[in-house]
Amino acid sequence: MKQYLVVGLGRFGGEVARALAANGNRVVGIDGDPCKAQAMSDVLERVVTGDATEIDVLREIGARNFDSAVVSVGTNLEASVLITLNLKELGVRKVMAKACSDLHRKILSKVGADVVVFPEREAATKMAEALVSDNILDVMELGPECRIVEMVAGPKMAGKSLSQLRLRQQFGVNVVAVKKDGMIDLSPQADSRIEIGDVLVVIGPVTAVRNWKHQAES
Repeated sequence: MKQYLVVGLGRFGGEVARALAANGNRVVGIDGDPCKAQAMSDVLERVVTGDATEIDVLREIGARNFDSAVVSVGTNLEASVLITLNLKELGVRKVMAKACSDLHRKILSKVGADVVVFPEREAATKMAEALVSDNILDVMELGPECRIVEMVAGPKMAGKSLSQLRLRQQFGVNVVAVKKDGMIDLSPQADSRIEIGDVLVVIGPVTAVRNWKHQAES
């Protein structure tokens, strides 16, 4: 059983904590707001009300013993940076932190955050992509420069193999999986034939993915 520390039990942090606990992990939450802490007391193994910017508070709850920590303290840049720095100084191996701007992301990365996420931006991106394209099923950003897209194959791809589509050569994107008839091929070969309704999972730079998507839909 892995152990996770979630700092900040607002909307994002609370949902992350719930998901981790639901998967059978030991999750401890901490928040400076007694109401938010109380709201999670029946969900998590332990909930602490305290100021996580104080390294002694993190030390007292045994932060160094956790496999990973999630820092989700809203738009308080100073607090999230200080908490991230404290967690890394205490020896937490992996720290994921929520950012609200590119500057915030850069600072978090510099003080040791292993993963930085933009949940609001990612949600907005998914909504926008779904609104402008009937073929887009899901979008995931892997940092500011890389994107994964799930897209339903249309008539333009039908009957062609991956080698014939030449997505890597033409657009600089890679097909990492193909969903067909309820089955998922995680190692699609060059001769894998695409039919209407198949779902392609494609990864690549943001601009490359966008160019490929526009070409595929035109």
